Amino acid sequence: MSREITLSDADFDKILSESALPVLVDFWAPWCGPCRYIGPIVAQIAEEKAAILSVGKLNVDDNPAVSQRYGITGIPTLILFKGGRPVERIVGALSKEALEQQLAKHL
Repeated sequence: MSREITLSDADFDKILSESALPVLVDFWAPWCGPCRYIGPIVAQIAEEKAAILSVGKLNVDDNPAVSQRYGITGIPTLILFKGGRPVERIVGALSKEALEQQLAKHL
């Protein structure tokens, strides 16, 4: 079972504001090749770091309001939120090691 939360325009702010943990949001779309590459990596991180990190996925095609608010112009884009505020933005498909290095300074 996946530990990833499916986010939408309707519940995005509520879920982020109620999370006691930092939240990594994966902005993606089903047609995006690099998103399909990084998807399993993000899922693995969600599983391995469940005690210290929440992970959400937001389909940019289905949820344009949040995507526009955060200036998502290329996908995959991952934004790490702490206390409901963005603290790190990662654009493009990274290896698991590179992604963990980017996240480590905030966890």
